[in-house]
Amino acid sequence: MFNYPKKVTIGEITVRDGFQHEEMFIPTEAKLWMIEQLILAGFKHVEVTNLGNPAGMPQFKDATELMKKIRGSKKIAQLLPEVCLTNVTIRERAIERAIEDRKNGYGPDRILVMVSTSESHHKKNSGISLDEYWRMCEKYIPMAREAGLKVNGTVSTIWGCPIEGPTEMKKAIEFTKRWFDIGASDVEHADHDGSASPDRVYKYYSMLLDAIPTPEKHIVHFHTTRGWGLANVLAALQAGMTNFESTMGGIGGQPANFCSGVPVAGTGSYYYKDPNIVGLVSTEDMVVMMDEMGIDTGVDIDKVLEIGLMTERIVGRKLRSEAIKSGRIPKSLSGR
Repeated sequence: MFNYPKKVTIGEITVRDGFQHEEMFIPTEAKLWMIEQLILAGFKHVEVTNLGNPAGMPQFKDATELMKKIRGSKKIAQLLPEVCLTNVTIRERAIERAIEDRKNGYGPDRILVMVSTSESHHKKNSGISLDEYWRMCEKYIPMAREAGLKVNGTVSTIWGCPIEGPTEMKKAIEFTKRWFDIGASDVEHADHDGSASPDRVYKYYSMLLDAIPTPEKHIVHFHTTRGWGLANVLAALQAGMTNFESTMGGIGGQPANFCSGVPVAGTGSYYYKDPNIVGLVSTEDMVVMMDEMGIDTGVDIDKVLEIGLMTERIVGRKLRSEAIKSGRIPKSLSGR
């Protein structure tokens, strides 16, 4: 019998990871609405935007405007001090921009830098080699910490690479130790292409907690390309993990290479035969499942389902959440 955690933390990353894969620009006001509603629903960790060059990823051309609107929002002003807002900062200029924004009063609380255990995937994502990237982080992470920013170090392609194929899980443990050694506040362990299977998920997170037994500093990030997302969440819970990320309707993935009628760079050609079937674990389905398991997610689940329904209207299509179709399981007798 597994001893599941009594309480978990969920980072909601729809507005960054979810919307970056959409082939139309999501209006800034829709992003603001989403952030406000997520915070009102109880989420304390929200990923907002990417501070990289918007020429290649125009979904983020409103990054500064959006951050200013969030910081100025009266709807969530009383809640913001308890919320951690994250901006993705893959390269030097983005980190410098986050530090400057922070000094100006509208920047993030936390930034995200990322390595892949696969050299080819890493280079496609960052534009430089792993050695060059580690050297960059050794220089820039202390600068970010000094400016008052938390830093997330992400490790990707743990269970496989969409370019190279199989990868060595133990390499990700080594990378995790390196992140903490150079000053990362926490580490995200990511399956970015849906190649993790539940048995290897359990094996990896067990290895991880044996090596670095601080579950609160490790974040679980799954894609559900092949439909295994929630099975992998369960395996991670069984291994003792307590910190998860997800998106509304399970949207998200590789940055779009086509946006609002215009071909753009993104990160190049898509890895997948059908880009519409990729995406993360659905926030709605995960919180409903955890609630049924007696695990406290800290969020208003009915409100989450409402946000999920509105997300479908924002992106203009049906998404991959089962919970918004079928609802929650009743907690008491219906009386019928």
